[in-house]
Amino acid sequence: MQILICVGTRPEAIKIAPICYELKKRQIPFKLCLTGQHRALLDQVISFFELNVDYDLNLMEKNQSLNLLSAKILEKTDGILATNVFDMVMVHGDTTTSVMVALAAFNRNIKIIHIEAGLRTYNKLAPFPEEMNRQLTGRLADYHMAPTKKAEKNLLSEGRAKEDVLVTGNSVIDALQFTMNKLTNGYTTKSIDSLKKDLDFNKKIILVTGHRRENFGKGFDNICNALIELSQKKIQIVFPVHFNPNVRNVVYERLSGLSNIILIEPLDYPSFVWLMQKSSVIISDSGGVQEEAPTFNIPVIVTRDVTEREEGIHSGHSILVGTDKDKIVRNTLRVLQEDYNKSLLENPYGKGNSSMLIVDFIKEQTKTRNS
Repeated sequence: MQILICVGTRPEAIKIAPICYELKKRQIPFKLCLTGQHRALLDQVISFFELNVDYDLNLMEKNQSLNLLSAKILEKTDGILATNVFDMVMVHGDTTTSVMVALAAFNRNIKIIHIEAGLRTYNKLAPFPEEMNRQLTGRLADYHMAPTKKAEKNLLSEGRAKEDVLVTGNSVIDALQFTMNKLTNGYTTKSIDSLKKDLDFNKKIILVTGHRRENFGKGFDNICNALIELSQKKIQIVFPVHFNPNVRNVVYERLSGLSNIILIEPLDYPSFVWLMQKSSVIISDSGGVQEEAPTFNIPVIVTRDVTEREEGIHSGHSILVGTDKDKIVRNTLRVLQEDYNKSLLENPYGKGNSSMLIVDFIKEQTKTRNS
């Protein structure tokens, strides 16, 4: 059994890292391929988790269209598959890398295992293009590692065979536990050291992130209006600003120099985890943050109209508000005033054993093929 694992973005690398550890522990051969869809952010994660990269396609260019990126991923991945023998290709989630690598493997008649499968909004434009990337990858994949029962239900309703679907939890919780252990044992970064000096821990901290395409324009303008109103309270807002100019230009124009608002560069993963733990509430449109924050019992104000991570909404860990200024302000202040505490509730996205369950499944497939 030889597996090719392909990732292109920071979230993929974070969630794949513990699976790589488990494969190595079980002595299952694999090769790791980076498409380089996100360059600097991806490199940070590869370094932190000390992953060995076998193929680096380095495909990202400035202002590159999704179609051009898709064509390049398909072509370059096919070159790897044409000159090496792989029994299985592993992809993760909902990125352009996921769907194009899956298509390349399908065209070569290679089995595909999809990690974090089955999340759905059934609105092809939200999140865009991730919803259709995930659905198309699900159609191409042979094996589906669903993070929740809801995701499994989606896959079964779409006709996937029950024996090809496994509920594993989300491997981001495995990665989070690994990171927390390192931080507890003294690991630090320049960003953490700087934040310790700059933050006022006598105030409640609100962590903000934002990057979704559907929020470009009016959506981010509304979010900035909400943050300006919140900044008038005795709180501190920390906003690592995404590199995308559709986010960056608006945020710096509207929020620079305002009291109680600290704008910083995007954080490496361990620094972001450290800052999450110090926060009282998070305002974010990120899927990964919705999955991670429940581990710390921190509520997330989700600045999206729909989410494929409904479990957090149902459990009370997340509140879906869209980009309505009044809803953002009202719900943020409410959870701050209520002294939010979900310590008795489990994280609905996993217990930290997802990697073990996924590799158990892979080993079972190996036995079946060899028998």
